[in-house]
Amino acid sequence: MLCSICQNDMQRFGRNRNGSQRYRCDTCARTFTDEQTRPADRRRVEESRLTMCLRMLLEGMSIRSAERLTGIHRDTIIAALVEAGDNCQRWLAVAVRGVPAADVQADEIWGFVHCKEKTRERRNLPQEMGDAYCFTALERNTKLILAWHLGKRCPLDTAEFADKLYVATEGRFQLTTDGYTPYQTVIPTLFRSRVDFATLVKVYGEPEEEARRRYSPPRITEVIATVRTGEPDPALICTSHVERSNLTIRMMIRRMTRLTNAFSKKWDNHEAALALFFAYYNFCRPHMTLTESAGHKCTPAMASNLTDYVWSLQELLRNADRV
Repeated sequence: MLCSICQNDMQRFGRNRNGSQRYRCDTCARTFTDEQTRPADRRRVEESRLTMCLRMLLEGMSIRSAERLTGIHRDTIIAALVEAGDNCQRWLAVAVRGVPAADVQADEIWGFVHCKEKTRERRNLPQEMGDAYCFTALERNTKLILAWHLGKRCPLDTAEFADKLYVATEGRFQLTTDGYTPYQTVIPTLFRSRVDFATLVKVYGEPEEEARRRYSPPRITEVIATVRTGEPDPALICTSHVERSNLTIRMMIRRMTRLTNAFSKKWDNHEAALALFFAYYNFCRPHMTLTESAGHKCTPAMASNLTDYVWSLQELLRNADRV
């Protein structure tokens, strides 16, 4: 038997509690079993059952709903989610790097961890609680999530997000953001001549009384497009596509659903859930607006030539675990 890490011969190394033969590599000192008896989180649950739990979470179910349907304890599901999310976050930084882009839209979606921001300030709680904004950058044509960042809506986190976008892309492209002021400083300073940068500000009117009762957004009264750097195409100054992806995030990630008690209680859990979803969205979930020449639906990663087939969730988790 060969070591999957360094490809050297391994020696027998006793048996585990399930009776499976263990092996030990003389070079890297790693141990393996001859059967896949435990998933990545090292708990005694079949890999297929744990993968199904993660699939349920990716389809918008809550952790306790997955616990009731599968019989797997919620602590095990959360541990698997955190480990898979951490692996996907590291892996995405490598897999989505230097991708050619033509038209990119960036936006922030609001969420919170443990409590709302006003409550955090009143109770003097740590920064890992309260508002948690997820910055996302979407390629308009391929629908690929090029970069994302979880943080506060502040200049520092805006700069970190812009740096991730810089690494994820190559070549010159058009970039449209909302009117958040730090973008107007960070983007020209970091990208210089690499982007044709514009901002789009939507002005909303006062919602009617009926709209307030239905929790409906107010009506847009004016749209202000402003060229910041370069020569962006006025017809492509738009943030509608990334705003539509925000709806997908709220529908597919239960902890992002408004007006429920499914919100994240820990920052690490929130970040892991987002990382797992973005990896799944890019490589495993066919997009309804993307079609191959043969007429089959394809994923954003396929449209961006990062892969040539639709990945399974199990394949994604195994690839992410190798980074």
